[in-house]
Amino acid sequence: MAIEITSIVSKLSMLSTSDHASVVSMNLFVALLCACIVLGHLLEENRWMNESITALLIGICTGVVILLFSGGKSSHILVFSEDLFFIYLLPPIIFNAGFQVKKKQFFVNFMTITSFGAIGTLISCVIITTGATFAFKRMDIGTLEIGDYLAIGAIFAATDSVCTLQVLNQDETPLLYSLVFGEGVVNDATSVVLFNAIQSFDLNQLNPSIALHFLGNFLYLFVASTLLGVVTGLLSAYVIKKLYIGRHSTDREVALMMLMAYLSYMLAELSYLSGILTVFFCGIVMSHYTWHNVTQSSRITTKHSFATLSFVAEIFIFLYVGMDALDIEKWKFVSDSPGTSIAASSVLLGLILLGRAAFVFPLSFLSNLTKKSQHQKISFRQQVIIWWAGLMRGAVSMALAYNQFTMSGHTQLRSNAIMITSTITVVLFSTVVFGLLTKPLIRLLLPHPKITSSMTTTESTTPKSFIVPLLGDSRDSEADLEGHEIHRPNSLRALLSTPTHTVHRLWRKFDDSFMRPVFGGRGFVPVEPGSPSERNGNQWG
Repeated sequence: MAIEITSIVSKLSMLSTSDHASVVSMNLFVALLCACIVLGHLLEENRWMNESITALLIGICTGVVILLFSGGKSSHILVFSEDLFFIYLLPPIIFNAGFQVKKKQFFVNFMTITSFGAIGTLISCVIITTGATFAFKRMDIGTLEIGDYLAIGAIFAATDSVCTLQVLNQDETPLLYSLVFGEGVVNDATSVVLFNAIQSFDLNQLNPSIALHFLGNFLYLFVASTLLGVVTGLLSAYVIKKLYIGRHSTDREVALMMLMAYLSYMLAELSYLSGILTVFFCGIVMSHYTWHNVTQSSRITTKHSFATLSFVAEIFIFLYVGMDALDIEKWKFVSDSPGTSIAASSVLLGLILLGRAAFVFPLSFLSNLTKKSQHQKISFRQQVIIWWAGLMRGAVSMALAYNQFTMSGHTQLRSNAIMITSTITVVLFSTVVFGLLTKPLIRLLLPHPKITSSMTTTESTTPKSFIVPLLGDSRDSEADLEGHEIHRPNSLRALLSTPTHTVHRLWRKFDDSFMRPVFGGRGFVPVEPGSPSERNGNQWG
């Protein structure tokens, strides 16, 4: 009996020690997040630095300190988990991207964005896979199967354009910003869908039927994920409009918007769809309908809450990537042959540069052929910036690499360890080196637009960005259209020559006649007097 009591006390003591260690780790991590925010503010006007690079460097320095204090046993205070990344950190980033985006520019350039994000990612994946297969088989890396090489293509086709977006201003360079931003979201979704499809198919027997099945599965995931996001966003708009929750509690309608947004992502993951695409389009629909059905105070709260959650999640990711870069367990496998790891990283960087150029310039040329107006065409300088923006790799590549080449965060095979260390090297080099050169490059190529940072961009996204129609012309809102007649095309040739204006007119007619009476939104006057939608309609009508 005494032995059992002693055993129970010992277990409780171990649990208490473990809980205390977790509390210490979280305190230190939160303190580091605060340090990143403060340093990011102090370096706001720096020619080279931005918040992403600041967080990454702080993570590396912290990893060095922890490595020294632990006697070379560990370099991080939290264990990296792809589940943590995909379930908790990525959704607020992607949702806020859809919620804050200028919908007019995004949908006007939708075909170009889709070609860059989907077709371009496929081209990049093929080039990286082919190049890695030929190069790594001639290097002493270890055993890699065909599924591993295809996974490598999907992993390194995933871009991270955060550094570029922190410099660009969507008010000063709307075309360029929408292309870089939109391509980044579609690219992430395409890379994750490709990666999941590669893991789910039997790649030992490749034939045309499997290729067609793969393409059909990809298109199904793309369309179904988009529709799920739209339906969830419309459901939130309908519920909030009908119940008018804000008359009793603004906290409830804010909480409902947040939970419905997160629910869309989890439903997509539960249905084996792309949560990235789902939550992105849910954000777009919510900003077009749901946001206008809540009270004025809730609009301000949601706008800044979503932006803050996204900002903290981004800093969290870069901070951890910096600390995990020095994980001793992964590097000890390649300590006997560091040249192999460096060579593999160099090959992957070269393939990223080549794969990026292989689709940006040709697809930009094809896109320019369809545009008649000169200001709608992508200039060569803008093409260079788009190419540069996609050279950086970030947390999506890290998470996919961990998923493919580790088991619960641990590496057992030398070939897998080399791929993990190579991924870390590529992420660090591309983010720090390419990221440091982003501001000077954009100032060189685009000297006139004002350079801004992520904080400035967030603040400049005024509620006016939420009142633009889903498709629009060069004006920002319906209020700007007063006194300007939208001419209807009187022939098929005129219809084809001005497709954007035609689609815009048809969408506006459909939206005003069918969607807004049901789901609310800007300009709709509800039956209930005194509701926020009515006041909003009187204000903007």
